[in-house]
Amino acid sequence: AGIFSGFGVDTSLVFRSDYLLRGFDIDIRKRLTEQIANSGVRIFPNNTIDFINKLGNRYNIKISGGDLIDCNLVMGATGRKPNTTDLGLDDIGVKMGKNSEIIVDEYNQSNIKSIYAIGDVTDRINLTPVAIAEGHAFSDREFGNKNRFISYKNVPCAVFSQPPVSVVGLSKEDAEEKGIEVKEYISEFNPLRNTISGKNERTFMKLIVDKSDIVIGAHMLGEYSPEIMQGIAIAIKVGATKKCFDETIGIHPTAAEEFVTMK
Repeated sequence: AGIFSGFGVDTSLVFRSDYLLRGFDIDIRKRLTEQIANSGVRIFPNNTIDFINKLGNRYNIKISGGDLIDCNLVMGATGRKPNTTDLGLDDIGVKMGKNSEIIVDEYNQSNIKSIYAIGDVTDRINLTPVAIAEGHAFSDREFGNKNRFISYKNVPCAVFSQPPVSVVGLSKEDAEEKGIEVKEYISEFNPLRNTISGKNERTFMKLIVDKSDIVIGAHMLGEYSPEIMQGIAIAIKVGATKKCFDETIGIHPTAAEEFVTMK
């Protein structure tokens, strides 16, 4: 939607939830939804598509809220599932999950001892760097005499929306579901470069800190957030505390310095 709108196309976005990016931090979701709408994309939350009529070269869409949308093109983002259907795995008894994923153990081994699987076909964390890391670890174990495994904890990720979102670790909601007592530290601002240019695209940042002062989550909405979050992910991976962040001198003027000045 952001790309099409950026090209000057009149774009509408229909989605089922209250806010975009279900599963992410709620404050990030609210602000991204607002910024997407402010960019010119027409948003229709809490809606599904009832029917699509093709009228010549155009499409007439009725959504569940009753609105009609007339457009040239419809793109449906219906999710992904592992591309395993035509591999004949059922025929040889490979155990599969409800989403057609291959069930594997910590060694990436299926229930058939000679068959292993890595990457998105296992439907665990569907990210390219995770699949690459799994492949490296598997090769080390099977062919390099190294008993090496990757960690699926605190894997950073990004959504290249406009503005982008990037996350590592837990949200407050995730922590509470796990029974972890946390504090939130939040910063929201319009970056200096936007102030000078007159652009209004606010940045939102959040740290999640447990009662031992360990930072267990970081969330950011704003320009360059994936680049910034890669470094924050290292700190969280090694168990940095909020005190460690506070004692780090910021690079001024940058958006990233807000992560070490939150009070």
